[in-house]
Formats: sequence, C-alpha cells, structure tokens
Amino acid sequence: MTDSVTAATAATNASSSSSSGNSKTLISNDFETFLRMLTTQLENQDPLNPMESSEYALQIATFSGVEQQVLTNDLLTNLTENLGGGGLSQYGSWVGMEAAAPVAVKYDGSTQLTILTEIEADASSAKLVVRNSEGSIVESREIDLPAETVTWPGESEAKADTYSFIVESYAADGSQMSETLGKVYAPIVEVRTEAGKVSVVFESGSIVNSNDVSALRDPV
Repeated sequence: MTDSVTAATAATNASSSSSSGNSKTLISNDFETFLRMLTTQLENQDPLNPMESSEYALQIATFSGVEQQVLTNDLLTNLTENLGGGGLSQYGSWVGMEAAAPVAVKYDGSTQLTILTEIEADASSAKLVVRNSEGSIVESREIDLPAETVTWPGESEAKADTYSFIVESYAADGSQMSETLGKVYAPIVEVRTEAGKVSVVFESGSIVNSNDVSALRDPV
C-alpha cells in the first residue's frame, strides 16, 4: 500500500516538474494527478480502518482552493495588463502638447515663460529662484503676493539652457515655510507605462507621473 502511494506521489512530482505552458494547462494536469492519487488511496486503504469521508472532502477542498487562487492571480495579472495598456492609449494623445508640471524647461530667450506658483496660504513673502542646468542660481527675486502665476522673461545675457524654477514661501519672521518646484508649460515628447503607472517625458528630459500634470494646451 505504501509503495503504491509513494509511486503516485512520484508521478505527481514528475508531472509537476515536466509541465509547461500556461497555468490552466498546469491546473488541468495537476487535477488529473490529484484524482489518480485519490483513487490510489481508495484502492489501497485498510478495509478495517477506512479513511473518513471528511478527509476526502478536506483534500478536495484544499485542492479547489489552490486552483481558485491560481485562476484569481491570472485574472488580476490580465486586468493589470489591460489597464496599463488602456492608460497608455488614453495618454498617448498628450504627445506633442504642452503640459503644466513641476519640471525643468528648455529656454532660448525668445519668449516669456509662465510659472504656476504654489505659495503657502499664510505666507508673508515669497521668492522665485531660477537655476540653470548646472544648478547655479541665475536669478532670485521677490514675488508680489498674492500671485498664482509669475512670468520670467530671462536676463538679456541668459543663454539657451534648461532652467528650473523654485518657489520659496516665507513666514512673517523670515523663516522659510516651504520650497516647491514651480509648474511650467513644457512640450511632451513621450508617454510611457511601467508597473501600471503612466509617466510623462518632457523635452527637457524631465519625467513625472501623469498625476503631476495639472493642465494641457496646444503648443503656442
């Protein structure tokens, strides 16, 4: 009896190790092996001490639970892939448009840039700090409150470069309350998806999550 059960167990291991293909095929193969093992148990059990029917029910319930979990995992995987693909299609139309986001932006001095500020509501003063691609400060000036936007024409000697705009909020005692990256309209060159999240790539090379984009417009 023991040899028969052992042989059935060995057959199970061989079947599991050699199985290939999708999970549905694996489940089907495993279920057939499970039935063979169950039949072997019935054929070789001690007639004077037969296995309780509840034990068979428990084995079947356990296998069914594993089978359901595998199918659920497949369903969730397919759902995630479908959502990711759908998101990419949805945001794909953004490519070529300009988006307001907290990113660095290319500037050649030919046009004014509009920076969307996020100043603390109870701030007594605020500053706009402009940094170039090397991180050096090229300008720092006060922002007239209240102000939701600030324009930056750039200095006459400002060269074509990539600039970022930092908005600093200050309390009445002069202490800094916060520092945020100002949102600027910049061209979108790519939209990509990874791990179910959609990222937006800008002309300057900056990459942000799609949720960080607060506005869209046609190129001006």
